[in-house]
Amino acid sequence: MVNQKMANIVERIKQYLRGPEGKRMTEKAKSMARDPRNKERMQRFMDRLRGHKTPR
Repeated sequence: MVNQKMANIVERIKQYLRGPEGKRMTEKAKSMARDPRNKERMQRFMDRLRGHKTPR
């Protein structure tokens, strides 16, 4: 039962991503990921999650 629900959720996500709104959101995320400032922010965030100390 749980696997069936998860499969339904995953299928709905796939359908969304294939649609026009999903494609726009995917492109927006890709462009944000290419921004050097966002890369640095994400790296600091991931370091904090891993417990690494980073200078500010």
